[in-house]
Amino acid sequence: MPDPKLEIQMLHDRVIVREAQEAGERRSSGGILIPATAQVAKRLTWGEVCGVGSHVRSVEVGDRVLYSAEDQFEVEIQGQAYTVMRERDLHAVANDRTEHGTGLYL
Repeated sequence: MPDPKLEIQMLHDRVIVREAQEAGERRSSGGILIPATAQVAKRLTWGEVCGVGSHVRSVEVGDRVLYSAEDQFEVEIQGQAYTVMRERDLHAVANDRTEHGTGLYL
């Protein structure tokens, strides 16, 4: 008998994020090809919010967020890797809501 599927509910101020899939190689603004294996120190990561706890105020499911993958907890669910963190560990939020922002667009 297969295991029943259980819905995951985040608690308190926790956010679960799926890391955005990079295309691998990328180009710098000067046109230099950077291979996927290049190590970049202290690089922030974009991801998509998949779940939020009841005390999260600034982020909703589906938002793109910028965070540091270092020192965060990873969990694998059905073969997909996710990162679990507190809302305060997020650096930026990109969404369609126009409350306030930097004037920069993705």
